[in-house]
Amino acid sequence: MPEWDSADMMNIAAARELYDGDVCLVGVGPPNLAANLARRTHAPNCRLVYESGAIDAKPKRLPLSIGDDDLAATATAVVSVPEMFNFWVGAGRIDVGFLGAAQIDRYGNINTTVIGDHANPKVRLPGAGGAPEIAAAAKRVIVIVKQSPRTFVERVDFVSSVGYGPTGRERSAPGAGPTLVITDHGVLEPDPETHELTLTRLHQGITVEQAVKATGWTLKVADSIKDVPPPTALELTALHRLRNREAADA
Repeated sequence: MPEWDSADMMNIAAARELYDGDVCLVGVGPPNLAANLARRTHAPNCRLVYESGAIDAKPKRLPLSIGDDDLAATATAVVSVPEMFNFWVGAGRIDVGFLGAAQIDRYGNINTTVIGDHANPKVRLPGAGGAPEIAAAAKRVIVIVKQSPRTFVERVDFVSSVGYGPTGRERSAPGAGPTLVITDHGVLEPDPETHELTLTRLHQGITVEQAVKATGWTLKVADSIKDVPPPTALELTALHRLRNREAADA
């Protein structure tokens, strides 16, 4: 079996959370890789939707962006952005929203806008795009992000996409709120009562102590931690082909 690292495991663990037939709205970066990996392995009938308007896209190679021409060329339909957000996202037709983050806090609130003060930021980030609507309305929201104190912060500098709010109790319908946060250390899930992100699963070779150290708040840890199964040869081969932008039938 090919060698793998924590970044591989993060993407593979995220791909496994997509079910065959899911309608998945795909974000840029790791979510894009994970969603396409799911289609090449266990969920060939997963329907990928991109906020640029591509519906049921079947890209032959890993898309470079939401504007990649392979998305439009392989989609069942291409709609306008207003139609995408009004008819598909806002109307609750998205099963899974796959999102990334520059910062995330203990209640799943996401920042992709600025680092520092909004009026005079240290770093201006790409922005929220369609993530706020996706986070608000998708039936399941999965966040994929590498875990470090710089990213997992006590309080985000700016709330681009609401998770469960500043105290974890502000969330209201529609949408269920973030259901999973998948990192290069393991998997975090919101506590059923407080909605605080809780470590429930670890990737092989990672310890609880490492996950706690990589978090900018006192990380809550489940009483019983499960191990994430290691990647299969099929998953690793498909992942490496995607990263190399090899065609699906290669």
